[in-house]
Amino acid sequence: MAQLLHQYSVDLTWTGAGDAGTATYTSYGRDHALTAGGKPALLGTSDPHFRGDAERWSPEDLLVGALAQCHMLWFLHLAASAGVVVVGYEDAASGTMRIESQGQGQFTEVVLRPRVTVRGGTASDGRAVDDALLADVHRRAHEHCFIARSVNFTVRHEPAPVTVSP
Repeated sequence: MAQLLHQYSVDLTWTGAGDAGTATYTSYGRDHALTAGGKPALLGTSDPHFRGDAERWSPEDLLVGALAQCHMLWFLHLAASAGVVVVGYEDAASGTMRIESQGQGQFTEVVLRPRVTVRGGTASDGRAVDDALLADVHRRAHEHCFIARSVNFTVRHEPAPVTVSP
């Protein structure tokens, strides 16, 4: 099978120069905007620990969010393929980043905590929709997630017990 290549382009504009620019470490803002095509601008900054604005998205927030989004999208796809009707999905994802003495840092782990609500208690093939079935769908979603496959740290899953909606 031929390999497919996908390209992604994002435009970044720094908006935090102020009057002094980078004359000193404290003279400039970390604010910036990410745009892509006709999508709304995503307002970014650095983590508040590094002089960023807590009301804007940091690269660290976006990385954890990208992992959660990618997992959810694959989970929904694979659940539909398995005949499981998902009617609700939430995640309380978190990431841990270690900062070393010289200031370099790296993520050591991201934990996804999906909470899934399904309609009815059976899949279209008659199997019970239980935690074991959904754990297998989560496992396969992780194996397919492009973002999780691209990082060099552990991405763990701690799904909540399934909720069944009538």
